[in-house]
Amino acid sequence: MKKLRKTVFVIAGYNTVSFGSGRKEFHPKKPRPGLEHYVKEAGKGAIGQVNDVKNIDEGVIGNFMAARFNRQGNLPGFFPMIDESFLYKPATRVEGACASGGLALVFSIKTILADLADTVLSIGVEVQNTVKSIYGADILGGAGHYAGERKQGHAYFFPSKFSDRAGACFEKFGKDKVREAMSLWYVQAIKNARKNPKAQEYHNSIEDLYAAAMTPPNPKVFCEYINVYDCSKVSDGASALIFASEEGLKKLGVSKKDACEVVSFGQSEGDLTSPPPDLTKLDTSQRAVNLAYERAGLSSKDIGVAEVHDCFTISGLLSVEAAGFAEYGEGAEFVKAGKTNPDSEIPTNATGGLVGFGHYTGGTGVRQAVDLLHQLTGKAEDCQVKIDPNRPYGLMISMGGNDKTVAAMILKKAA
Repeated sequence: MKKLRKTVFVIAGYNTVSFGSGRKEFHPKKPRPGLEHYVKEAGKGAIGQVNDVKNIDEGVIGNFMAARFNRQGNLPGFFPMIDESFLYKPATRVEGACASGGLALVFSIKTILADLADTVLSIGVEVQNTVKSIYGADILGGAGHYAGERKQGHAYFFPSKFSDRAGACFEKFGKDKVREAMSLWYVQAIKNARKNPKAQEYHNSIEDLYAAAMTPPNPKVFCEYINVYDCSKVSDGASALIFASEEGLKKLGVSKKDACEVVSFGQSEGDLTSPPPDLTKLDTSQRAVNLAYERAGLSSKDIGVAEVHDCFTISGLLSVEAAGFAEYGEGAEFVKAGKTNPDSEIPTNATGGLVGFGHYTGGTGVRQAVDLLHQLTGKAEDCQVKIDPNRPYGLMISMGGNDKTVAAMILKKAA
């Protein structure tokens, strides 16, 4: 496995509010910001942290389903709207379901490694609160094999897929143990989100989070093995950051103390037309993470902070195993022992994760990278965790579909 041929830095991270139900200012019957608003806010939030936007060479935007949620395609055309200096510069849109943001990161890194640019603005965006939830569930079904699975699938297609994963884990590893860990994952997510003013669950006021999370599933109206608290919410929002070569960093006037180095990344693809080989494993995620470890010459023991794709609480548990923090079948015990809490062995999803922060699907991978950048440079404010100097690396996993498209990335604070 080849290491990166030159150093790539990441700087200037920015997240919008993750907007949707749970936010006090959200009202489903009142007008809300559209796609253009979020792209512009996130883009300007990033470019406002460099000395001259004219020194940004090109743009990449990750998005999943704007053509259906917003009736809008051709998203690269939004870059000149962010700033006129992007007019006539290259811009590209990438898509890989919920990993679209992660793919935007990988595309940006590869462009710099190929010497085609010194600086790339990378944005991830999704605006989903444009349709009723049952219709949105159908749109999101496109993250799976629509022709082969959707027609016979549950009305809430993806919740049912991860409900099946939870059921398989209940059967193999013990229902009580796994269910308790899933509920504790929810508690952790909300407590972290309550420290993050931009999180969708920032205003969550449930007193007994654990009791809520343990609410028995109701398969008559939802899914067999999970409840609504196990799910990330429908979200609107965007995130942005900038990748730069050493020369690009100088052009943008950004100090290395405000930057992270991209140590490595891994990208992996499963067969969309086939069911997962084992519902109790995230095989594609594990493969992407292992590629990142191999490329960097690192292991899970070197990771001091993580952002994993907890679209559902069960995927949080399985991601802990895919990352190598816990052995197969031991993710539930790892979480129950508090080892993913902010003051623990592997602080994980310290700003709330998808369950707590929100999940604007095409933008989540970029948001994860932004939050790792902030953690590793000491700028995560009330969500800041202590980074062990013996484990100075941050890992993120951006997963699309039912563990079919995955991008993993390892960062460290620039020296």
